[in-house]
Amino acid sequence: MDERRWSGSGTADAGPSIPPPESFVSRANMREDAREEFDEEWPGCWERAAELLSWETEYDTVLEDDEAPFYRWFDGGKLNAAANCLDRHLEGGAKNRAALRWEGKRGESRTYTYRELAVEVEECAAALSGLGVVEDDVVTLYLPMIPELPVAMLACARIGAPHSVVFAGLSADALSTRIEAADSEYLVTCDGYYRRGDAFNQKGKVDNAVLSVGHDVRATVVVDRLGEDLPHHLGDDQYDYHDLLAAHAGESVEPVARDSRDDLFVMYTSGTTGEPKGVVHATGGYLSYVAWTARAVLDVEPGDTYWCAADIGWITGHSYIVYGPLALGTTTLLYEGTPDYPDRDRLWEIVERNAVDVFYTAPTAVRAFMKWGAEYPESHDLSSLRLLGTVGEPIDPRTWKWYYRHVGGGNCPVVDTWWQTETGGMMLTTLPGVDEMKPGAAGPPLPGIDARVVDPDGEAVDPGEAGSLTIRRPWPGMARTLYGGDDAFVEEYWSRFSDPAAGDWVYDSGDAARVDPDGYVTVLGRTDDVIDVSGRRLSTAELESAIVATEGVAEAAVVAGDGIYAYVSPEQGVDPSRGLPEVIGTNVDDAIGPVARPDRIVFTPDLPKTRSGKIMRRLLGAIARGEDLGDTSALRNPEIVGELRETIGEE
Repeated sequence: MDERRWSGSGTADAGPSIPPPESFVSRANMREDAREEFDEEWPGCWERAAELLSWETEYDTVLEDDEAPFYRWFDGGKLNAAANCLDRHLEGGAKNRAALRWEGKRGESRTYTYRELAVEVEECAAALSGLGVVEDDVVTLYLPMIPELPVAMLACARIGAPHSVVFAGLSADALSTRIEAADSEYLVTCDGYYRRGDAFNQKGKVDNAVLSVGHDVRATVVVDRLGEDLPHHLGDDQYDYHDLLAAHAGESVEPVARDSRDDLFVMYTSGTTGEPKGVVHATGGYLSYVAWTARAVLDVEPGDTYWCAADIGWITGHSYIVYGPLALGTTTLLYEGTPDYPDRDRLWEIVERNAVDVFYTAPTAVRAFMKWGAEYPESHDLSSLRLLGTVGEPIDPRTWKWYYRHVGGGNCPVVDTWWQTETGGMMLTTLPGVDEMKPGAAGPPLPGIDARVVDPDGEAVDPGEAGSLTIRRPWPGMARTLYGGDDAFVEEYWSRFSDPAAGDWVYDSGDAARVDPDGYVTVLGRTDDVIDVSGRRLSTAELESAIVATEGVAEAAVVAGDGIYAYVSPEQGVDPSRGLPEVIGTNVDDAIGPVARPDRIVFTPDLPKTRSGKIMRRLLGAIARGEDLGDTSALRNPEIVGELRETIGEE
């Protein structure tokens, strides 16, 4: 590790440190000397992650780097992901422990014990095999947050068929593109789902998508989610999920032993060109890493009820709703719908009723909670919580402190985690019970992770300066490649800072960051997510953080139009006309400088978001510039887009 870069002491950029509660320190899963041990033993230190799994054939070596950057983790080992998430817990006496709890949109709930989940997974695996799915076939899963989604994922893993989960809110065109890119001939979907109480026709999108795929889709399995609320017709090569499983009731399916480097899944995400790229994760390295990080960072134990309020359609749901928690034998909770329907206390009612121990959500969601008011979490008993986490984007200090005080009661460590689809699992964050927390900073690299912030020449920048966030050593959870694109994998992630001739491979995250003298990293957003003002490149994340630091502001999103546009959502009951624009401008002047002061501040009751809570900044930029909006099918609140266009038009 670069000592000039990561050691030292000093005042944190993010503000005063907050020590973890003593009650947590005494029982935390990680020890204070973890980073030192991992550095001394690297790469052998990652045997600790592999030891969390059951291997059918033991691996020969921890890491083979002769084909870098196509690293081979736990080479020679064989295992099955579904068996690690289910079978071994049954053999260990946990068959009656709750594996999965589901909270439906309309108040429904289902609980699966490990035994019940294993039975349905095997029946689903038998059904897929009966339709012709064989090892290494890619199965596309286009499902909302219902239990059949993790069941289908584990069923695919059981028979050695990689899955490709497509977020249910994406359009028919997006689904078609992903089916074709993965050469997928099998699809599992549903008739529809509920959007704010209304039945939404999912199967109609599916039928349109399948028609435009350039190859035959041999079988489509349809889950009946809506019943009589939206009757549907099954066409040729379409099968009812529950009928298929009934035909295979009680069947046993032996888990297929997969090489550690064999594909577990492919996940499509947008590349720098805007075209979807299929990020491939391998079975052994990925599963060991998400199990290890869930235990080390989220402090998950088998007896916990753990809730990650993300969507399985994104990597967070793969790693920290399904594979990480189930590999550890815990109870994982998933919910369908949005945090504010039927009321704004829905999440806290779920936490209270299920006695949730660990809660992991997005900063965007926390800002919404803050906007709605502390009375919602404070009206419920949240004393079961012992750890809080955030994921998905930087969290500003003010929002962090609100979360810590009003949800955690000042008694729960908050882990602010940075990672990516390509990293598979967490990379930067504080270790709860070990590290002090600095609101606004993600934290130092995890044990075994060599992260550095560098200038365009690849040289480490001084503390406080911004640069590109890079990773210099491989890690088990890293992507194996891009689906069908080894050359694109090297070009996209490894070409900018690496020196292949010297055997020096450096992962370029594409994110900008800065680090303080204590080694705590503050992530600033994408390196291309900047605004050029008077020759100075300003990070939108820094601008947004300065705006949200203003009393009375709950959320903000900054984009480029004819100048700097700031879309600002005030807290509940705040009248923005009473001097708020002036205060925002002064705060930006003080935090960054007058050059960063927004040219236009647009106040709005809400920001356009996906159903997973992500702000769609692309749409805000299009509105500011008067451009075509493009695909808006992923929005959970499409009405706000029209309101914003009208507001800006009037201005």
